[in-house]
Amino acid sequence: MNIKQFEYKPLAHYSYAIVSDGKMAVIDPERNPEQYFEFAKANNAKIVAVIETHPHADFVSSHLEIHKATGATIYNSEKLGADYPHQAFDEGDSISLGSVKLKAINTPGHSPDSITIVATEANETALFTGDTLFIGDVGRPDLREKAGNMKAKREQLAEMMYETIQHKFTDLPDDAVVYPAHGAGSLCGKNMSDAASSTLGNERMGNWAFKKQSKEEFMDTLLDGQPFIPHYFGFDVDTNKAGAEDLKPSIARVPFTEKVTAEGIIVDTRDEASFKKGHLKGSINIQAVSENAKFETWLGSVIKPEETFTLVIDRPELKDSLLQRVAKIGYEKLLEQVITLSDENLENTELLDVTEFKENLDQYTIVDIRNPSEVEEGKYFESALSYPLNELREKASEIPTDKPIVVHCAGGYRSATGSSILQKELAGTKVYDLSDAIKQFKD
Repeated sequence: MNIKQFEYKPLAHYSYAIVSDGKMAVIDPERNPEQYFEFAKANNAKIVAVIETHPHADFVSSHLEIHKATGATIYNSEKLGADYPHQAFDEGDSISLGSVKLKAINTPGHSPDSITIVATEANETALFTGDTLFIGDVGRPDLREKAGNMKAKREQLAEMMYETIQHKFTDLPDDAVVYPAHGAGSLCGKNMSDAASSTLGNERMGNWAFKKQSKEEFMDTLLDGQPFIPHYFGFDVDTNKAGAEDLKPSIARVPFTEKVTAEGIIVDTRDEASFKKGHLKGSINIQAVSENAKFETWLGSVIKPEETFTLVIDRPELKDSLLQRVAKIGYEKLLEQVITLSDENLENTELLDVTEFKENLDQYTIVDIRNPSEVEEGKYFESALSYPLNELREKASEIPTDKPIVVHCAGGYRSATGSSILQKELAGTKVYDLSDAIKQFKD
């Protein structure tokens, strides 16, 4: 089998192409379909199938755009309730792709409508497991209580996942290669390996979910300690159920203006040093200066899908790449405009004197914006108040303002966002960003 794995690192997302005898299937594609078109062309193949293992929560898929561009049939579980043209692909259904046979297994647990795709050719077997089976983990069961065609409580889905792991992979060979939709860094699970693939035999030996245990033990482990749920997850499930608009025309509609000011919710994507030197009042600094930065995750965790916002970029040539990043989670629909800044009406951020802070910790209110699981592993400051970044806008008013505030995370990236949020929400209070100086306080 000719299998190509595509990776989008900021969302730790894997998508796939399978080519056989001039025909190609795409599995769980990301928002921009160009790489799949290019791969098909390079392999003299025609895209005839697009398969969705489930309606994804953490990214917007290009399945509908690929269908419109190529005529490829979209396959997904009938349980998904898709609003776009599709063919049901559930247990007992199969597709011939050249000499490769693709079969569906219904594998609920992450969602009620999850499927695993079993690809076979001669003595080779590959499993495209979506968000059901990861390398070292299984998908979280708590994302479908409020979104999608089929809603299910987390306890119901945890029980479904137990049954899936117990029974659905039993007849498959140990040497079957496991290709998941996500790796380490994704919020769709909690303990994923950084390996991009594995074998079913290795997972049976090393993945906690395959260990001998009672249903109750399995469910307790699965439900405990899952990461936070970003605001945008339900929005993306619904977007994927309907099928997203084509990428290029969708981002082309967003206005762009140079050297202007703005009001309302403003997301400034520049590096923290540039932001602190001068930014529009009330701006939120979500940095997008690194290709691997978790910009999309934090944009969708801080800004709600019912809100609209302005995006500030450093220079015009960055516009298209940043619009593409915003569109990975479907948030181009919320964008009122993209701008670069004029030199007028800018505020600066006072920098923290780290030495003075270190010598007078009791003179500051310290706010730890790491995730609860990180805080449980250990605090850097005993007196720190814990307010996770994804909840900071909503809970800022609870933070005492009788002392200057110092915001910290684990490395400095998130604290730039957190400190800018508190500057906006707690006007009149001195707010400092500890930034990467947090490293001086680690044991």
